[in-house]
Amino acid sequence: MNGISFSYPVFLWALIAVVPLMVFVLRKDKHRFAPIKYSNTQQFSLSSKTWRVRLRNIPDYLRIVAIVLLLIAAARPHFSLSKDDKSIEGIDIVMALDVSPSMLAEDFKPNRLESAKKVAADFIANRKNDEIGLIVFSGEAFTQCPPTIDHNVLLELLKQTKSGELQDGTAIGDGLTTAINRMKDSKAKSKAIILITDGDNNAGQIDPMQAAGFAKQFGIRVYTIGIGTIGTAPFPVQTPFGKQYQQIEVKIDEPLLKSIAETTGAKYFRSTKNASLEQIFKDIDSMEKSIINLSVYNQKQEVGFKFVLAALIFLLVEILLKYTVLKRNY
Repeated sequence: MNGISFSYPVFLWALIAVVPLMVFVLRKDKHRFAPIKYSNTQQFSLSSKTWRVRLRNIPDYLRIVAIVLLLIAAARPHFSLSKDDKSIEGIDIVMALDVSPSMLAEDFKPNRLESAKKVAADFIANRKNDEIGLIVFSGEAFTQCPPTIDHNVLLELLKQTKSGELQDGTAIGDGLTTAINRMKDSKAKSKAIILITDGDNNAGQIDPMQAAGFAKQFGIRVYTIGIGTIGTAPFPVQTPFGKQYQQIEVKIDEPLLKSIAETTGAKYFRSTKNASLEQIFKDIDSMEKSIINLSVYNQKQEVGFKFVLAALIFLLVEILLKYTVLKRNY
């Protein structure tokens, strides 16, 4: 417990009225019996007061206590159950996802793009304290979702991501630069880009290594992932006879992706199947940790009902005493 506090402390000022109420009760008791004239009261001095006489004001005091308790309850007292000082992990991350037609190759199940989206979604779900954004690129780059802490929106936009909506090609430099522009003004101490592609740079306006230099300048690490089997991969093709497959060569510019990662102080990964892609994201998740110290206050506990209950008990006892053992005949 961290001490009691009140939602409406203004009601506590009404407790001042209890003081004159107490004075009224005492004065009322003093003048309750009518005075009589008697020549000599010495003979009464040895008589003792009965217990009923001594306790005759108890009902009045119980009512005052009940009023005090009700005023306290009206102020809505509550306790903060606990305060936890703990460290959480937080970082700004942007994913740059290749959506060129070659990402529809089915060496991954159901295909490279859907496999990457699934693993990315799991990664996002595990990074609750991070601002994460999404860039998609093929022959050009587009911001699918700016960095946000609202992961529900991000996951929905990731789900809607598909191939064929942008110009054909693989503009790695443009995709990386667009991601950098979304992060360069971030105040976060730790910033990272995860770039996923299955090809080599063959389009766009920006040289990938020049973009890597920009990332290094802004303190952004770029983890690069080459996705695709070694050799050839089955690619679906629509024909008059339905969907057919043809084997296409897997061309990933690994030296380029390694250079981008090394320039920015990150790491290059190669994924040749679904399981390895999942492990890559787990590895990145374990490497990208930024510690933030927070004081977390747990849910407050309302205790006003306890004061109301106590007040009702006091009022009930008052009524029982007033009309039974301490019943007054005046």
